[in-house]
Amino acid sequence: MASLKMARVILFTARIAEMSAFYGKVLGLRCVTGEKMWREFQAGGARVALHSGPASPGRKGPKIVFFAKDVEAVRRTLAARGAKFGKIQQFDKLVTCNGKDPGGNWIQSSKSLRSWRSSLFSALLCLSVDA
Repeated sequence: MASLKMARVILFTARIAEMSAFYGKVLGLRCVTGEKMWREFQAGGARVALHSGPASPGRKGPKIVFFAKDVEAVRRTLAARGAKFGKIQQFDKLVTCNGKDPGGNWIQSSKSLRSWRSSLFSALLCLSVDA
């Protein structure tokens, strides 16, 4: 089976200017495509795309997750820029902080606390499943 790589997440929004300001200025993502009805922001190996149209995030819609080396520092920085995030949560092997963009879509900053041994075990498990 061919290996798939994520290219982009497309969010539909009737508030493209406000959403563009949020992803560009608040989150600090670089805008790489700036058409009137379509904007794309570079987010590591994938892009967040904004498409002008009716939004429908729903109660359990998509969640865009951004890796952070320091979730607390990212939360402080983004809050200073106007983003609204909830409390930092720590689970067994994960630290997260959830928020929403102006269109109501969930976003998250997260850091895995897995050790290299745990990550190696997970990678070996995936290899055995793919075989």
